[in-house]
Amino acid sequence: MWWWRDQLTGPGGRTIDVGFTDTDGGVSAVGPIASLNLGGKVGDDPSNVARNRAAVAAAVDVAPDDLVFMHQTHSDRVLSLEDGNRDLDGDGIVTASSGVALAVLVADCTPVLLTDPAAGVIGAVHAGRPGMMARIVDRALDRMSEQGATNPVAIIGPSVCGRCYEVPLEMREEAAGVTPESRAVSWTGTPAIDVASGVVAQLHARGVDTTWVPGCTRESDRLFSYRRDHRSGRFAGVIVQRTSPHV
Repeated sequence: MWWWRDQLTGPGGRTIDVGFTDTDGGVSAVGPIASLNLGGKVGDDPSNVARNRAAVAAAVDVAPDDLVFMHQTHSDRVLSLEDGNRDLDGDGIVTASSGVALAVLVADCTPVLLTDPAAGVIGAVHAGRPGMMARIVDRALDRMSEQGATNPVAIIGPSVCGRCYEVPLEMREEAAGVTPESRAVSWTGTPAIDVASGVVAQLHARGVDTTWVPGCTRESDRLFSYRRDHRSGRFAGVIVQRTSPHV
C-alpha cells in the first residue's frame, strides 16, 4: 500500500502522518488500474474505488468520509476546509483541523504535502506542469500562512522524472521561463521538463525545508503512470495531523 511513509512531531503531542501510496493492496481489476487505484475518473468500478479509498482511510485511522479528495483540474486554486465546503474543486487544500486526512491524486504529476507542525496547519497540492508554472505551491503556502503557519516544511512525492517527460522545445522553454530549474533533457537527448525540480526550486525560494521522496512513475511498476500506460489508475499523497500521540 505504501511507497513511502513517515511521521513528524510538533509541540503538545501533535503528530503529522505523511505518506504516498503505491499500486499494491487494493481490489481494482487487472491492467493499468490494478490494484490500489484511488482515482474515480479512470474507468474503474466505483465500488472498487470506494473500497480502495476506505482501505487507505483505515491505514491512517480516519473514517472514509474524513479522507478528503479534491476535484483536480490542473488549476492554481487552493482551498481551505475551514471554508466549510467538502465539494472541493481545485488543486490545493489546507486545513488547521485534526483527524482529517488530505489527499492529492497523481499518476505522473508531482504530489506535495505541506505542514507546519508547530502551528498545526497541513496542506496537499497537485502540482503538474500547469500548476508548477502557475506557482500553485506559493498559493498553498500563502493560504497556510493565513491560518498561522510561519515555518512550513514540504514533502515531495514520486512523479515522472525529467528524463521521462519529453515535450516540445517551446513548451520546455515556457516552463523554464517561470522556473529555470525545470529545464531538462530526456533519455534520448530531446527537450524535457522536470516538474518536481521546478517545484522544489520554488519551495527553496520561499525558504521551505523539503524532503524529496525518490521514484519515477514512468520507471516503476509500483506507481501509476499515465505517460507510460496511457490509461492509468491514480496513487495518492496523504497527510493527517493529530492532537495527541497516535499508535
